[in-house]
Amino acid sequence: MLNLFTLEKRPSDSRAMSYLSPLLAILLTLISGALLFAAMGKDPLQSLHTFFILPLSDLYGWTELGTKAGPLLLCAMGLTLCFKARIWNIGAEGQFILGGLGGGYIALELIEAEGFWVLPAVLLFGSLCGMAWAALAALLKTRFNANEILTTIMLNYIALNWLLYGVHGPLKDPEGFNFPESAIFSEATTLPLIFDDYRLNISIFFALFAMAAIWALLSRTMMGFQISVLGEDKAAAAFAGFKANRLTWFALLSCGALAGLAGVSEVTGTVGQLTPYISPGYGYAAIIVAFLGRMHPLGILFASMLLALTYMGGEMAQMDLGLPKSLTGLFQGMLLFYLLACDLLISYRIVKVKKAPAVAG
Repeated sequence: MLNLFTLEKRPSDSRAMSYLSPLLAILLTLISGALLFAAMGKDPLQSLHTFFILPLSDLYGWTELGTKAGPLLLCAMGLTLCFKARIWNIGAEGQFILGGLGGGYIALELIEAEGFWVLPAVLLFGSLCGMAWAALAALLKTRFNANEILTTIMLNYIALNWLLYGVHGPLKDPEGFNFPESAIFSEATTLPLIFDDYRLNISIFFALFAMAAIWALLSRTMMGFQISVLGEDKAAAAFAGFKANRLTWFALLSCGALAGLAGVSEVTGTVGQLTPYISPGYGYAAIIVAFLGRMHPLGILFASMLLALTYMGGEMAQMDLGLPKSLTGLFQGMLLFYLLACDLLISYRIVKVKKAPAVAG
């Protein structure tokens, strides 16, 4: 007899476990991280303290947490609209980059302009650029039935190469000693700081407003109801007369606008110019944020803070422990892996089946 294992669908999913799954994934990530640090010859507890606790040991750390959580929250709230409708948009990274590139271009064009309208114009154009980039994916999906996972991933790389072309070519600062970066933006095109001595700026309020708006949209409006029904059962949505293509356009354009706003807020706030590295991967990390937060606004808020902490922890581990900064991506990857594994085992169980060996005829 040959013993084999297969997955069997459970009669029903545990609602309690669906909410405990992210906590279990975090716990497993911490255990795996401790083992990883030990394998690298570091004290596990001290290393975890350096990665997750030390970055928040002072006010500067907390303001940096808000600085990094803001763009994650904006992108994740947009992705939530898509994922609720079962539109698997992986393109928030490209929409973030296009928002930063487009807004940065306008900021450079208005570098000598003054007036209250300058900054809103920059932010609006950046959001529209992110929206336009998402519109390409919406067009390909609704008109040609192209798989949005593939199209949005490919559009991410095109957006990145556009950014590289810009900072190495027409947008490069002629007085920048040939470094691939633009000129520093003017004060009129830069987001105001909340505290003078810290980098936290008013873009955090954009993220909190977006969280409240998406929450209200999904729970209090007919459009939100239609999006949820489309995600749960396309046939039921069609029977009810809900237009899938219109909802697809709405979800993708909204996500693109929010990701674009996150991108332009990053370049006009934290970065202050265009560089090849305006995004440390916020668009990809926002996918983890959306699922870790169970696509609920409050959950996404806490998940964005956790993922922001991994960016800070990676920097702290690099400075204090001499470890590569890529440790951030490793922790984020482990977190996503354990989250998916826990979610799988909520809906399915592993059962052993017996298969008799073939009998020679």
